[in-house]
Amino acid sequence: MNAVVRQSWFFRALLVGALYAAIGVAFAVPTNHVPMWRLAAWLAGAAVYAAHIAYEKIKLRSSLWSTAMHVAVAASIGGFALALAATVHSMLVPPTYHRSRFLLALVVWPIVTGVPAFLVAVVAGAVLGLILQKRLA
Repeated sequence: MNAVVRQSWFFRALLVGALYAAIGVAFAVPTNHVPMWRLAAWLAGAAVYAAHIAYEKIKLRSSLWSTAMHVAVAASIGGFALALAATVHSMLVPPTYHRSRFLLALVVWPIVTGVPAFLVAVVAGAVLGLILQKRLA
């Protein structure tokens, strides 16, 4: 695999991860109807996640495992960015939690978002692959 291909998938993962973080931060701003905004954030994130898997499998024709890895890296980047935003926010307001929790989140959130994203992307990519295979047959 050449350097341009590696760089382009990682750049896409950075963009999608930044989009996950932007969704997380932007949908947390409203202070009224919080459950509705949280649901909207989950739905927006799920749409980005599904679009990323579809783009990898349909447009780029990536393998199942590389699709899952690229999607998981994007989710991990988003998790890290959200943890970073939470850490910065905790420095600007009076702390409600011990600051060490926010530093721990910089490690934990990427893992907690990346591992499930990988596992679900393997299943979703396999199902999408089967659907595409049946359509082409």
